[in-house]
Amino acid sequence: MTTTNKTIAIVEDEADLLSNYRATLENHGFKTIGFSNDSDAWQFFQQKLPDLVILDVGLGQNPDAGFELCRQLRHASPTLPILMLTARDDEFDVVSGLRLGADDYLSKDISMPQLLARIASLFRRQSAMSQPEQAQIQHHDLVMLTDNLQIFWQQQLVQLTVTEFWMVLCLARHPGQVKTREQLMQDANIYVDDSTITSHIKRIRKKFQKIDPKFDQIDTVHGMGYRWKP
Repeated sequence: MTTTNKTIAIVEDEADLLSNYRATLENHGFKTIGFSNDSDAWQFFQQKLPDLVILDVGLGQNPDAGFELCRQLRHASPTLPILMLTARDDEFDVVSGLRLGADDYLSKDISMPQLLARIASLFRRQSAMSQPEQAQIQHHDLVMLTDNLQIFWQQQLVQLTVTEFWMVLCLARHPGQVKTREQLMQDANIYVDDSTITSHIKRIRKKFQKIDPKFDQIDTVHGMGYRWKP
C-alpha cells in the first residue's frame, strides 16, 4: 500500500459498489468520502472540494444527476479531476460527459487495476500543471499560456477543459509532428482509451470552430494519430 494525502470523493447510489470502491482506494492509501446521492454530495462540495471526484451518471430516480453534478463541479473548479464511472457507456453519453467537463469517462466493467491507473494518471497530470515549461508559446494565430492553462485562437479565449488544454499543448508544441494516441496520453499526462481520445479531439475542434468556422489545424492521420498543421 502506498500512503497518499489525496482525498477522493465517490458519488454512487449502489451501496455495494460504493463500499467496494472505497475499500479498494483506501487499501491503496487514498482517503475517501462516499455519497449515495447528488444533493448530499453537492452540499459537501460547496464547503470543500476533494482532490478527485468519481461520479456515476444515474443517481436514485434521476438518470442524469451525475451529468448535472459534473457541470456544477467544473464551474466550481476548472482544475478538479473528474472521472465518470458508469454503466452508461454509449457514445452519446461519453460525449455528454466530456462536454460537461469530465476528464475521463469509464464503464463500470473496468478492472480495479485499470481504474487505479486512470486515477494515478489524472494526479500525474495535475502535478505537471504546477510545473509549466514555458509561460507562453505562440504559433501564428495560436497563443498558449502554460502558467494559467489558457489557449487563445485569433486573440479569443478557447473554452477548453484542463484535459483538452493539455492535448492541444501536446499537439501544437511541435507543429507537423504526428502524435499517436499513446503519445497524447503520455505527453498530456492522461490515461484514457482510444474512443475517449477521439471524443476529446472532436470536442476540441468544435470549440476552435466556434471561434473560427474555417479552423482545420488538427489533422487526423489515419492509422497513426493526430498532428497540428505547421
